[in-house]
Amino acid sequence: MDSSRLPLTRDLVLVGGGHTHALVLRKWGMRPLPGARLTVINPGPAAPYSGMLPGFVAGHYVRDELDIDLVRLARFAGARVVLGAADHIDTAARLVHVPGRPPIAYDVASVDVGITSAMPDLPGFAGYGIPAKPLGRFAARWDAFRDGDTPAHVAVIGGGVAGAELILAMAFALRSRGRLAQATLIDSGQALRAIGKKARQTLRRALVEQGVRLEENAKIERIHDGYIVLEDGREILSDFTTGAAGARPYGWLADSGLDLQDGFIRVSDTLQSSAANVFAAGDCAQMDFAPRPKAGVYAVRQAPVLYHNLRSTLTGDPLRKYRPQKDYLKLISMGAREALGERFGTTLAGPLMWTWKDRIDQAFMEKFRDLPAMDAPPLPAEHTLGMEAALGDKPMCGGCGAKVGRDALLGALAGLAPADRKDITPLPGDDAALLTTGGVNQVISTDHLRSFTSDPVLMTRIAAVHALGDIWAMGADPQAATANLILPRMSPGLQARTLQEIMDAASDVMQQAGAAIIGGHTSLGDELTIGFTVTGLCPRPAITLAGAKPGDALILTKPIGSGVLMAAEMAGLAKGEWVAAALAQMSQPQGKAARILQDARAMTDVTGFGLTGHLLGICEASGAGAEIFTSKIPLMQGAAELADRGIRSSLFPANQAAVPELKTTGWQDLLFDPQTAGGLLAAVAADQADDLLNRLRAAGYPALRIGKVTSSPGAITLSA
Repeated sequence: MDSSRLPLTRDLVLVGGGHTHALVLRKWGMRPLPGARLTVINPGPAAPYSGMLPGFVAGHYVRDELDIDLVRLARFAGARVVLGAADHIDTAARLVHVPGRPPIAYDVASVDVGITSAMPDLPGFAGYGIPAKPLGRFAARWDAFRDGDTPAHVAVIGGGVAGAELILAMAFALRSRGRLAQATLIDSGQALRAIGKKARQTLRRALVEQGVRLEENAKIERIHDGYIVLEDGREILSDFTTGAAGARPYGWLADSGLDLQDGFIRVSDTLQSSAANVFAAGDCAQMDFAPRPKAGVYAVRQAPVLYHNLRSTLTGDPLRKYRPQKDYLKLISMGAREALGERFGTTLAGPLMWTWKDRIDQAFMEKFRDLPAMDAPPLPAEHTLGMEAALGDKPMCGGCGAKVGRDALLGALAGLAPADRKDITPLPGDDAALLTTGGVNQVISTDHLRSFTSDPVLMTRIAAVHALGDIWAMGADPQAATANLILPRMSPGLQARTLQEIMDAASDVMQQAGAAIIGGHTSLGDELTIGFTVTGLCPRPAITLAGAKPGDALILTKPIGSGVLMAAEMAGLAKGEWVAAALAQMSQPQGKAARILQDARAMTDVTGFGLTGHLLGICEASGAGAEIFTSKIPLMQGAAELADRGIRSSLFPANQAAVPELKTTGWQDLLFDPQTAGGLLAAVAADQADDLLNRLRAAGYPALRIGKVTSSPGAITLSA
């Protein structure tokens, strides 16, 4: 039986994208559990692998090599990704709270959020220090600093193994560029006290060889811009101050109701917390049954047991016990391509240890770079003619990529009899209708989207913004909305949870737009589909597709490329940061932009037919043509690269066929890319364009003048 059509009955929520959870996601993708809805919550689209951080700082690795792409991994696992930092888990109500969205319900949960740092508590650190985590900010700042050309002073606070690795890497990188003026490692006690005598001697020798000054038993009074003041009055020059000390658990765990030890979640040998349906792993967990230091090797080796026990809790099967090893091989970077290895008191150091460490690190990361391709189910042996052609060579896109093509739709609508009512004003080519009731002009439009993200909240926000687009494009004020929902098959309990999430998100978007949700319709089906019928009131004459004049400037309020990005994401080919940025742009409402553009001569929202298709609609209705300035087209992050690689949305061929005379290749094919919740495309008087663009940008829209209206009816041309 096709397990994808079985009902969902249980929610499994992974809080945090640590190493253990990343491995669980990979295992889940290889063998998912029918009936389980899997969610992973993480502050960002990637989870950095800390084991390669010193190598990146030293210049041995590039930035992208450090990241586990959680968005891509979650797609492989069939999980929804919630990008946000959890700040509370309510074990009584079984809810995980993430700011800016409704709480996420769970039947079984696991916490793998790592640890945070007390560094920001040091006076002056928040203003002049750079925490090593989150890695993204640290990496960007270090990249910029490392590539400078003036003498450099650097300091690391915390003389443990992590601090020594960091300062050795920083010193090596700067010495290699002829920039190192001073590198200092500061510790409030004795440095490197957690490792054996021989290993400690080796690392101290490496610090001397790399020119690192070691300050032990030195307490910091305050960090300033360019220097650090110690309690004894001495000053240490530092243009780049970071820290690897003061590791501590996240404060929000204290209110979880779970048993803690020094703020860490106490777990049994099955990795269960005091709440049997809440597990914990990695550095945020305290193994009472076998205390061990915080180390990545334990997190990695917890993964098979955690994966088994999460499944078993959901299926009612027996749990397994985790038995941690007594000691482990410690591999410590030493700046250059050398490392120190220590286990059971035996120490080795040199290039061979670096090669070994690099091989282990690369093998771990390769698990997430090269995700196995999961074959699609084969077609039945006997099927009708044309089945292969109808299916195509890739999955059907979601969002506007799943729409029917422009020519097919217009052909079907052309056969309809014209409205024979005085209260309906025909608007050829517009997606919304103009109604007159009691002397008041009202517009009405409907739109729905096949889901392209597993997160109902995010999908609802995008669908609501998308449905409001026609109302905003006509210069109307949103008034009322009904919701039209198809949920995948699921148990009554999950139906209630999902509907609550959807309606909370929908209400939030509609209320901010000035509209009220007054009802709707729901049903169960094979996949999530969300739509809205929306009305709006016109305080002034409605803006339509007609009205553009030769010489008008064409303004676009959002970048394009969502169709290609979502198609690539479905195939596991898009970077998580690209997908996250695209989803954020699709979620941006256009109400403020519509008010700024209220005097536009013609306007539409760019959606399924792509930029060129919707521009053609303006041209045909206005009896004009258009010239597109290709160098001014705003593109979503990663869209051009994916288009150049030949990735296209499933609606692309139909959109391209609508304007056959326009020949494009590579990234310019994005002109035909179907957009979901796209920007407003407005024709405005040329002498008003600059002022409108300034106002749009001040309101947070990356708007650009992308072309002009011409006098050649129906003709669209391209120029640089």
